[in-house]
Formats: sequence, structure tokens, C-alpha cells
Amino acid sequence: MNDTERESVKSALEGIFEQLAFIEHDRWSQWQRYMHSKSIRQTDGSLLIPSDLVERWERQMTTDYADLTDKEKASDREQVQKYLPLIVKTLSDI
Repeated sequence: MNDTERESVKSALEGIFEQLAFIEHDRWSQWQRYMHSKSIRQTDGSLLIPSDLVERWERQMTTDYADLTDKEKASDREQVQKYLPLIVKTLSDI
């Protein structure tokens, strides 16, 4: 790869960095809305997560992707779909 190509790749990566951060914030915000909707607000403003959800999410956190159920994998793939178009476009523009 020559200097011009290297500079083009660097520029493309810098260009998508903020866009990826925007997508990540949107993904995180959606997750927080979902989590809050499943929790029980306490009188002090804190949230109580029902035990069945704690159990499920703890199991998922400690499970390798390969060992997730097909439904859980589909959920992760759905999130990747939010990033993939930007990555593909950036790579095709290089």
C-alpha cells in the first residue's frame, strides 16, 4: 500500500468514527429504554430489575456467542445490521 492509499484509508476511518459512535449511542439508548421498560421504578427513583431478567442477562453475559440460542444470535445480528451498511459503504469508497 502506497502513501496515498494509506492516507485514503486513514481518512475513511476517521470519517466513519463519529458515525459509528452515533450508531452506538443510538443502540445503547434503545437498550436502556428497553431495560427501563422491563424494570420496576422504586419510590427513590432507582430501578428494580425482575429476577428472571437478571438471570437471563447474566446467563447471556457469560455465554460465548457460539453457544447462544439461535434467537439470541439473531438479536446480535440485528444490531450488526445497524453498523454494516456504513462499513460496507466506507470500504467501497476506498
